[in-house]
Amino acid sequence: TRLTEERGDEAAADLAASLASLVQRVSQRHGGLPVKYLGDGVMFFFKEPGSAVESALEMVEEAPAADLPPAHVGLDAGPVVQQDGDYYGRTVNVAARIAGRAGPDEVLVSEEVAGLSGDLGSTKFDDLGPAELKNVSRPIRLFRASRISGTAAPDQST
Repeated sequence: TRLTEERGDEAAADLAASLASLVQRVSQRHGGLPVKYLGDGVMFFFKEPGSAVESALEMVEEAPAADLPPAHVGLDAGPVVQQDGDYYGRTVNVAARIAGRAGPDEVLVSEEVAGLSGDLGSTKFDDLGPAELKNVSRPIRLFRASRISGTAAPDQST
């Protein structure tokens, strides 16, 4: 809404197209599936949590070059219900709440994601401790995923 008010409808539409292009390219490279676009956000499905983390970090790193605003990413792992091409359930809700806690250019993940991601080489997880999330019955331990200093994403050019 703010972008539309500041720059107009066409700028907002251009931004959405840039977001869709980045999302498609990066998520598919890591085996992910964009499920739905939510205005300036996207919901994804990944079978492997580590792939979701790598994809999220790449999107955060590539967003400025695509003239996109800073990304705020939240990831959770667990069971979901798939219905009519969409995903539902506690895991989806918790991921959305975690994303709401993330700052600009930040990838926050649940303890489940950090634990199931294995060794990602150039990625580290900093324990931020338990967090109370709106309408979530128990605190969720959050971790900040980031690149280890001095490392970059593997070269993805072909």
